[in-house]
Amino acid sequence: MIAILKYNAGNIMSVKNAINRLGYESIITDNPDELRRAEKVIFPGVGEASSAMKYLTERGLDNLIISLKQPVLGICLGMQLMCRYSEEADTSCLGIFDTEVRLFPPVDKIPHMGWNNFFTLKGELFRGVSPEDDVYFVHSYYPEISAFTTATCDYILPFSAAMEKDNFYATQFHPEKSAGVGEIILKNFLNV
Repeated sequence: MIAILKYNAGNIMSVKNAINRLGYESIITDNPDELRRAEKVIFPGVGEASSAMKYLTERGLDNLIISLKQPVLGICLGMQLMCRYSEEADTSCLGIFDTEVRLFPPVDKIPHMGWNNFFTLKGELFRGVSPEDDVYFVHSYYPEISAFTTATCDYILPFSAAMEKDNFYATQFHPEKSAGVGEIILKNFLNV
């Protein structure tokens, strides 16, 4: 069973539908026991960092996420919350990835919305994907490039499009909205 973490953030049904289309059963839950028992956990999200962290902290889900041993995939806000800190409302996050999330400088259209390709790719999520492939982004904040970066993209400046550490994987883009390429990336995660 694939558990999709419910934490007051948007876009959860799109992720559930994408997982179901790939032939996997999934549940949307914030129940700690269901999350611990799941084969894989997906931490999706569209929303605001401080209110999302408040929801997680009030329910003890912040410590639970950090303690999970099965593969965990953070998507968009989920990825940002896996970092140490976000400039969005001066938010302390989970600290899985020791890096910070910054607001794009106001020199171009924000948010970064639409299709973009990669500059570099490595890691398990990207088997069968090339740097020229496009994926779909919607974000105003970005994770800085760090030792955990497995894919980079450039919008105003280079940023982490994906990261990986131990059993934790994360994408700033939305694989569930990225057509065939996103399907490959989700399949790769579901097969780790």
